[in-house]
Amino acid sequence: MRLRKPRLRTVLLAANLLLLALPLGGLWLLRLYESALVRQTETELVAQAAVIGAAYQAAWHGGAPPAPGPGWEPRAAVLDLAKDPVLPPAPDALAPDRPADPRAIAAGASLMPVLAAAQRITLAGMRVTDGAGIVVASSGGEMGLSLAGRAEVAAALAGQPSAVLRDRPPQPGVGSASISRAAPFRVFVAHPVAEGGVVTGVVVLSRTPASIDQALYGKRWEMAGLAAALLLAAGGLALVIAYTVSRPIEAVAAQARAVAAGARATLLPRTRRSAVREADEMWAAIQAMAATLEYRADYIGAFAAEMSHEFKTPLAAIRGALELLADHAATMTEAERATFLGQAASDVARLDRLVRGLLDLARAEAPLLRGEEACDVAAVIQALPMPVPVALEGGALRAAIGAERLATVIRNLADNIARHAGPGATGRIAWRAEGGMAVIEVSDDGRGVSPANAGRIFGRFFTTARDSGGTGLGLAIARSHLAAVGGRIELVPAARGARFRLEVPGA
Repeated sequence: MRLRKPRLRTVLLAANLLLLALPLGGLWLLRLYESALVRQTETELVAQAAVIGAAYQAAWHGGAPPAPGPGWEPRAAVLDLAKDPVLPPAPDALAPDRPADPRAIAAGASLMPVLAAAQRITLAGMRVTDGAGIVVASSGGEMGLSLAGRAEVAAALAGQPSAVLRDRPPQPGVGSASISRAAPFRVFVAHPVAEGGVVTGVVVLSRTPASIDQALYGKRWEMAGLAAALLLAAGGLALVIAYTVSRPIEAVAAQARAVAAGARATLLPRTRRSAVREADEMWAAIQAMAATLEYRADYIGAFAAEMSHEFKTPLAAIRGALELLADHAATMTEAERATFLGQAASDVARLDRLVRGLLDLARAEAPLLRGEEACDVAAVIQALPMPVPVALEGGALRAAIGAERLATVIRNLADNIARHAGPGATGRIAWRAEGGMAVIEVSDDGRGVSPANAGRIFGRFFTTARDSGGTGLGLAIARSHLAAVGGRIELVPAARGARFRLEVPGA
């Protein structure tokens, strides 16, 4: 079964939707948005850790605010889901090998109500340790246990803030509308609290970042509105492009079908201009093709009519001579039989000249790529045998025409002098360069061309020397050869005789 191809507007709509979907799909493939959510969670935990660390430091000093350190110490988020590894779940806290610092225990006790109240809002896990990593304040368990075995806590005990990602087992019952987050990992932030260059405690916070599903769920109505707007924009754009591109193409296709059905190009309606150049170029190409087809059809029709007329006369004469010979040859004298046979032979010779002329005309009108041939005008003309005395004038000159084509043109014009200029006529051929063209003038001092015949001499089969064997194809062949290479020929006024001016592109 033959598959039905989609229309242009359908392809455009699909392409627009694909272009809209690619950025959204890239967010998931590259995890860019998920990394942004991780960094957002890290930033929140860093801010909370700074506040809790300042409160711990104040409690360490018995409620008095600590002396501010020199300069600013901003801390930016550093986690990148595309580069940072997701570590295994946090190991269990271990029993310490010594008791916690009493001063840290007292400071931690004052923070316990703060941590409990803050966790209700932030949902973060909060731990505060002393300078050895022993938990002295917690929003949950692990009081009195050591967290020093965790990589992020060890780095903070050494005075370096740290943030890591750790794996998180799946949580049952967590959905897009749940306050619990469904991401498969947690963000851990360890913030050191230092006093005089010595770490007196560490604030350890952890929180699960929001998943993409939960983040989009919170913006579901805005996303739905955006999706609807994008769909409308894509559909509208596809319709606009289809209106400005596909409709002219459909009109051109309809015109092509009309031409195939026999309509003439001059009667086709003008297709309105489209928004793209290709559609207008296609319309122009269809018009040019239709005009070419019409020209070919008219040419073939006129050529067939002219050829049948030219062939009909000698064929009729030959048939009549043969019928007379067949019926009355026995009663004819030798002179009568010779007359009829001579007439038939003359007509056969004329048919032979017509056939050879038609072959030359066909070769002259065969398509030829411009600029693929060139020759030396002087060499071609000087090598030709002339049927009448001809004076040659001109120097070296190259033209964009094949040597055989140019020789055929000049030969036909020289034969034209011999047939039409009259007894004793002489010719002259001069060539020169003029405005990037090779100009050749062929003239004679004979009878010339009458005003009545001046407009007809380039027509096929028009001749005034039919009795002397003229076929009326010489000038038509010359014109076709020149036109094939972008040249031209014209009859120009002359004080005496006939003068033809030929122009050929220079090489």
